[in-house]
Amino acid sequence: MTNSNRKNLALYALNSTLYALLLTGCHSVAPPTPLDQLNAQQTHGHQVYDARCSACHYDRQTGPLHGPSLLSLYKKPYMPSGAPANDERVTATIVNGRNMMPRTDGLSDQDMQDLVAYLHTL
Repeated sequence: MTNSNRKNLALYALNSTLYALLLTGCHSVAPPTPLDQLNAQQTHGHQVYDARCSACHYDRQTGPLHGPSLLSLYKKPYMPSGAPANDERVTATIVNGRNMMPRTDGLSDQDMQDLVAYLHTL
């Protein structure tokens, strides 16, 4: 095999690998629902989020504040803790706290349902 053939083969392999990575590595998620498009329950959930969660968690941007961002929380199979991203686990984390996150006391059942409905829009 000549040097030219080796270079062509190496270039073909590199291009094939990059193409495969491009196809499998670009998992974009839908952006959060705009605030002006939330229904009444989700809007109230956003108010609960602002009052109870926004000091430590971003909701509409990536990266940590004091805790992890909640952006795309339900669009991933797992929360940053490794627990499944489902209503049961999210609610348990909010109620009981986890690591540095304190318990969330004083939320009514309706406030919790509305907060979870809002988190689904992120």
